[in-house]
Amino acid sequence: MLDVLKVIIFGIVEGITEWLPISSTGHLILLEELLKLNQNQEFLDMFYVVIQLGAILAVVVIYFHKLNPFSPKKTQKQKMMTVQLWIKVVIGSIPAAVIGIPFNDFIEEKFNNAYVVAAMLVVYGILFIVIENYQKDKEPKVTKLSQLTIPMILIIGVFQMLAMIPGTSRSGATIVGALLLGVSRAIAAEFTFFLAIPAMAGASAVKLIHFGFNFTAMQAFLLLLGTAVSFAVSIVAIKFLMRYIKKNDFKVFGWYRIALGIIVFLFFGIQAILS
Repeated sequence: MLDVLKVIIFGIVEGITEWLPISSTGHLILLEELLKLNQNQEFLDMFYVVIQLGAILAVVVIYFHKLNPFSPKKTQKQKMMTVQLWIKVVIGSIPAAVIGIPFNDFIEEKFNNAYVVAAMLVVYGILFIVIENYQKDKEPKVTKLSQLTIPMILIIGVFQMLAMIPGTSRSGATIVGALLLGVSRAIAAEFTFFLAIPAMAGASAVKLIHFGFNFTAMQAFLLLLGTAVSFAVSIVAIKFLMRYIKKNDFKVFGWYRIALGIIVFLFFGIQAILS
């Protein structure tokens, strides 16, 4: 029963932090220290990735009409534009796929530690503040998804690739890249959501294949529960973010990242000194 409550908390944290540009990794490593699940490490490694499926499903549900090229409610032109959107998503996913598949284990081994997470939280927090100040009085060049060019998409894809370094935040990195290119906040956030579908689905599939389907009944239940909670909370988080950025910038998330980075560094630094 205790693990059930912990999984609910993990699902809530995942659902919030996956879409807000504040790094799910930064929050989960702290949560792992405070709430340890009574499961083997192999299952835990898979659990933290696979509960992202709930977050992905939230994007699909919210944007189903926009993402569905077969909708009978769309004109032929709208259907073609939807197909073009999916082509852009695929192109934007290429950098992460090219680097992520062969180098994933190396990156996890070398960079998956609290100090790298803390550093990335602070670095991208500063970037958000600097970029927002730089773009303050400038009109965005891109206000529609259809205006995203192939070079822009590839650059945004490179930023998503950089998010392989723990603590960067996939949504945070891609939004930073898009803002640098003059993309409006709303379009930057939306395209980030769409890029997440192949990236996170692929990562979840790799973990499932690696782990197999040798779950106990309890593990299967915990996995489904975490995914369901993540889905429900993601719906709320995505809608909140899209409402928020209509009238506000991303600087508050930048300051939050800096504060969290300092907390992570101090938490694990003091823990290392005392151990």
